[in-house]
Amino acid sequence: MRDRSERRYLVPIAALFSGVLIVSLILAGKIVSLAGLTFSAAVIVFPLSYLFGDVLTEVYGYASARRVVWAGFAAQIVWIASYTAAAALPPAPFWPHQQAFETVLGSTPRIALAGMAAYLFGELANAYVLARMKLRTAGRFLALRLIVSTMVGQAIDTTLFVTLAFAGVFAFDELGRIGFGAWALKVAWEVAALPVSLPLIGWLKRAEGEDHLDRDTDFNPFHLGG
Repeated sequence: MRDRSERRYLVPIAALFSGVLIVSLILAGKIVSLAGLTFSAAVIVFPLSYLFGDVLTEVYGYASARRVVWAGFAAQIVWIASYTAAAALPPAPFWPHQQAFETVLGSTPRIALAGMAAYLFGELANAYVLARMKLRTAGRFLALRLIVSTMVGQAIDTTLFVTLAFAGVFAFDELGRIGFGAWALKVAWEVAALPVSLPLIGWLKRAEGEDHLDRDTDFNPFHLGG
């Protein structure tokens, strides 16, 4: 196994992971209805975070994925603070878009807080299930493990997000439709991405010389060590 200091692709993957999270927060406020399903526009990009999370856990192990998940959480805090400060600043007299700015991004604080909680628990659950299943199967059945971990993680993520972000805004049955539609699309996205994710994981394992198995890992989600 290659020394951890030589992990060439870990930082780029972590950076893309955090970027996807921020874009997801921006898109999350729009609700889309398509082909009988109702869901947040964040579905366009958010499942990529689970793809990156799968890659991190499968190649580098749960401890590395956990650190990146917490780094993404910190990036979301920066986004909330930045938006709040920008919205509070007085607009220039010649800039007429303050109301549009607040209308488009005005739900950011609640949505972002909901997204942060949902993301944190969902991503950690996804990594945990994937790592534990890898132990139980001795690294076999990768496609099955990716799908099952995503189903669990996205169920937790979607339920928390829809409840915290839209309770009181939409009726209970509408929340159910939004949640189920988003969950179904995210899982379908994971399945559709398998022809990309499986070769990517295989190539990355060879390139990094690493295929971590979490035999001695502390699975405490709040422990940021190895």
